[in-house]
Amino acid sequence: MNPYLPLEAQIIARVQESKSVFTLRLQLTDEAARQGYRFEPGQFNMLYLYGAGEVPISIVSDPQDAAVLEHTVRVVGRVTRTLAELQPGDRIGLRGPYGRGWPLLQAEGHDVLIITGGLGCAPVVSVINYVLRRRRAFGRLTIIQGVKHAEDLLWRDRYAYWATLPDTQVLLAADHGGPLWPWHVGVVTEVFDDARIAPERTVAMMCGPEGMMRAAVKNLAGRGVAPERIYVNMERNMQCAVGHCGHCQYGGAFVCRQGPVFAYPQVRALFDVRGF
Repeated sequence: MNPYLPLEAQIIARVQESKSVFTLRLQLTDEAARQGYRFEPGQFNMLYLYGAGEVPISIVSDPQDAAVLEHTVRVVGRVTRTLAELQPGDRIGLRGPYGRGWPLLQAEGHDVLIITGGLGCAPVVSVINYVLRRRRAFGRLTIIQGVKHAEDLLWRDRYAYWATLPDTQVLLAADHGGPLWPWHVGVVTEVFDDARIAPERTVAMMCGPEGMMRAAVKNLAGRGVAPERIYVNMERNMQCAVGHCGHCQYGGAFVCRQGPVFAYPQVRALFDVRGF
């Protein structure tokens, strides 16, 4: 794949997840490109729309289904607003995949702890799908999701389904719950006591607001989870995706090249610096 040139992709399905979030299922129109496309959970594509621009969007589907690529998009600006207007049959450009994904091969044989906050859960959906389709390769799966308001929670049906699966625990929290919120009311780290975390065999993967991730890392370290087994997904303004423009530079690293997934020791020096 040429990293600089977009391939044509057709929208084969569209799902409105919430008022401001939607999922596009894409298929590359070129047969050879479709057969050759490969990605790892945690990588992203640049979605391009002529006349509007392009944006980095995480791939949420499973690598085993590389012929159809799912991207969950939140409407936040000009490009995503325009993408939200598209329907099945429309065509867009796609560059990728880019970046470094989650350490799933290293996590085999370990318990997997997923921690997400706010609307930042899309980058780990592919991890959950990956683990569930290869269940015997992993230990206990714990999914912890925190939101600010109860109405911010996406994919309630998925969480309900995941909670019914063997050796899988789902813990949800909202800072502001509301009368119909059946789960914990409070910050997401308050449910860690309910998670059966075995520090010596746990690999943690998290994404979301950096304030939440800082608190979660501190909590896990206090429970004995080794820093090198904690992975964070960093979000920055990625515009070129190939490390040329410098917009996503994070210290000496570029998030689009060395990330977006980092082992915590790689970013520890800057991770606690607010606003960097």
